[in-house]
Amino acid sequence: MTLPDRSSLPRRDYLRALVAVGGTTALSACLEFASDGADGDPDVPTGTDDPESLPDRQHAWNEALGTDDDGNVQPPEHHVLVALSLRDDVLEDTGGGDGNGDGDPIDADARETTESALRTLERAYEWSNDGLVFTLGYTPAYFHRFDASLSDAVDLPDPEALTAQEAPEFDDFDAVLHLASDRPEVVLEAEEWLFGERDQLNGLEIETDLTGVFERLEERRRTGFVGAGLPAEHTDVPGVPESVPEEAPFFMGFRSGFRASQATEDRVTIESGPFAGGTTQHVESLEINLEQWFQQENHTQRVSKLFSREHAEEGLTGDVGEELTTANGLTTERIDATEADAREHNVVGHAQKAARAREDGEPPLLRRDFNTVDGDRPGVHFLALQRGIDDFVRTREAMTGADLDVPMANNGIRHYIFVERRGNYLVPPRSLRALPPATPESEADNDAD
Repeated sequence: MTLPDRSSLPRRDYLRALVAVGGTTALSACLEFASDGADGDPDVPTGTDDPESLPDRQHAWNEALGTDDDGNVQPPEHHVLVALSLRDDVLEDTGGGDGNGDGDPIDADARETTESALRTLERAYEWSNDGLVFTLGYTPAYFHRFDASLSDAVDLPDPEALTAQEAPEFDDFDAVLHLASDRPEVVLEAEEWLFGERDQLNGLEIETDLTGVFERLEERRRTGFVGAGLPAEHTDVPGVPESVPEEAPFFMGFRSGFRASQATEDRVTIESGPFAGGTTQHVESLEINLEQWFQQENHTQRVSKLFSREHAEEGLTGDVGEELTTANGLTTERIDATEADAREHNVVGHAQKAARAREDGEPPLLRRDFNTVDGDRPGVHFLALQRGIDDFVRTREAMTGADLDVPMANNGIRHYIFVERRGNYLVPPRSLRALPPATPESEADNDAD
């Protein structure tokens, strides 16, 4: 695969492009760049030999990640979603399975191999922005392999179209590995090592990887980035206009991820049943019509459609949302005014609509989405964690605003985004992350024994 031209790209753009390309050649170029003095000290902090020192929740990232000046969690800059399909030789007929005759189709050795590989990642890299954070989630299609159904405590339906205007493709493979780090060489090295393309991992020589368990689906690999200034560095990509603000962390021009406007990790955690401590993950791949967004609308109109009319009239956001410190500024009164804004002012904000899905004032979703130029066009991989997929669907319906009397062009950002793919995943607790059965024994069961 052709590498980007280093001489023609700014530093961060070049590194981002290497992550998007992927593979051993891109990793070599990335490591060379990191060690030639241009990127400072290439050393990456190592992780831990004590798995008990890590949280049981795979999705417990917030305590390990840095924060910005306002105390909002600072997401890693570089992200890769690695789509995975189980190899045929780790699957056996139900009824035989691992030899227990219990309808479990997964070979027990495959579980041990998977857990060993994931623990190796944790030994190699510190659980942090500067090291690596990751989750491994499983689709409904994975669990359909089992004779038994998932516990009723897990809300994990098959993905489906959520409006009459969309016709997305669905993630119907087995699992997805989300790798994230501020270091582009870390996400590349971890991915290449897991699939047998590298003998060392942050200096450690280790043998057990995932090649005997999963196939990597290259055509479903997704990449992205988030961080102030990164979107504006992609004006060389078709569909990314020069008018993307220089300091914006997201393509649509404004900050996001305010801590008071995000669900807590507790709020998105499954509370009972065998997968207590886990969560569900929804991933949507969206194309964004940025040229129309920036060329058809002025700043005031963009604020009205992304936040609310009141945000625009009162100048609450600043140029890229810098005036919003720890919350998106949506008061109960402004949320309650959504229908009136549609009826009387002919415009409603995306965040204003979505906030109607809050329960007792708390957002149900923890967003960890990121920008992308996969396919050489601008988009976003919208990644949300929630206790059950129903929380996402309810929020999506509120955001859609089909109940509002407002033209599509003024109905938040619906006129500018297009859903291309959609997938639902169960992200089990760390203790069950390696090829979980559909009906594992819960901790309560174990305690009873």
